[in-house]
Amino acid sequence: MVKQRPSGRSTTDDASADAQTFRAAVRDVTPLAQTPLAAGLAKPKPRPRLRRSAAPVTENLDEAMPLVGDPASNEATSADAVTGEGALSFQRAGVRLQVMRRLRRGLYPIDAELDLHGLSQSVARDQLADFIAARREGGCRCLRIIHGKGYRSGARGPVLKMAVNLWLRRHLDVMAFVSARAIDGGAGAVYVLLRA
Repeated sequence: MVKQRPSGRSTTDDASADAQTFRAAVRDVTPLAQTPLAAGLAKPKPRPRLRRSAAPVTENLDEAMPLVGDPASNEATSADAVTGEGALSFQRAGVRLQVMRRLRRGLYPIDAELDLHGLSQSVARDQLADFIAARREGGCRCLRIIHGKGYRSGARGPVLKMAVNLWLRRHLDVMAFVSARAIDGGAGAVYVLLRA
C-alpha cells in the first residue's frame, strides 16, 4: 500500500515556518564573549607514539632465531614435528579467539609478503628478521610469509617450514600466525599478525 502525503502544506513551507519559529525563539539571545588564550599558553602538541621493537634488530640472530637441526640449540631439534601438509598455528597469551578466527579466514588485509622459496636457512632467517623489523617500523599489521611445503627436502622433511615455525614463535613482535587459506598458499604459507 502506498502512503500519500496530506495535500496541505509542502515541505518547503514547513522548512520556512520552522526557520521563522527558530529565529523568533532565539531573537533575544546574546552570544558568549570569546576569552583569548592566556599569553604563553598554547595548546600542547600531542606526542607521537614511539614504536619500539620488542626485540633488537638481529644483534645476536643465532640466539634469537636458531637454525633448525643446529646441535647447539635444544629447542631447534625438539621443534614440533611438522609435515608438508600440516597446518601451523600459534598465538601468544592475550590474543583472543576471535582474532585467531579472523586471521585463519584471511579477513585481515595483507600489508606485505615475503617469499622464502629456495633459500638456505641462514639466508631465509636473515631476510625474515629484516623483513619483520622493517614492516613493524612501517606500521604493517598483517604479513604473509611463503615458506613452501618442503616437497624437495626429501627425508629431512620441510626444513624451512619447521624453521619458520620456530623463528616466528620466538620473535617477540609476532602476536600470532596461522597457515594461509588454500588460495594464498595453503600449508606452504602463513599469515602473521604483528604487535600493534
